[in-house]
Amino acid sequence: MLGEILCGVIETFYYSRLEGNNMLEIINVKDYSNGLEDTIKYIHGVWGNDRNYSFYYDAISNSSKQELPQFYIMLKENIIIGCSALITNDFISRHDLYPWIACLYVNKTERGNGYGKLLLEHAETRAEEIGFSKVYLTTDHDGYYEKYGWNRMQDGIDLFSCEATRIYYK
Repeated sequence: MLGEILCGVIETFYYSRLEGNNMLEIINVKDYSNGLEDTIKYIHGVWGNDRNYSFYYDAISNSSKQELPQFYIMLKENIIIGCSALITNDFISRHDLYPWIACLYVNKTERGNGYGKLLLEHAETRAEEIGFSKVYLTTDHDGYYEKYGWNRMQDGIDLFSCEATRIYYK
């Protein structure tokens, strides 16, 4: 695709795409020019609650650019509009499976543009680059991941609800 580049710059892997007149990028949170704290606040604001900011702070602060875990943000004109992660376990009973794509989110105002697919593809590519042939995810969404080639396997048990939850692989 014209205007699309997947590249590494000084061991910093990112996705860049010209979207009309807007620059769209997916970068590791450690590379965000406005600071790690802003990325932590964004991801926690999407996935966290009033009791677990320190968990997100610790997890993201100790993430990696080369190994697991890795956290990513999607930027549009240097404004965070989405996120995803590549982690060793997504609070599910299947510790034998990894890595997991987690924290997938696109701002509501930006949905319908295929940005979720781009975040998924970015994490899949990074997993492959560090040596993994499969990736996994868990979700309660039905039909979203299948349209991107994900395959459902048996369920796992969610840590918080203690109920069965769907597992997909690709």
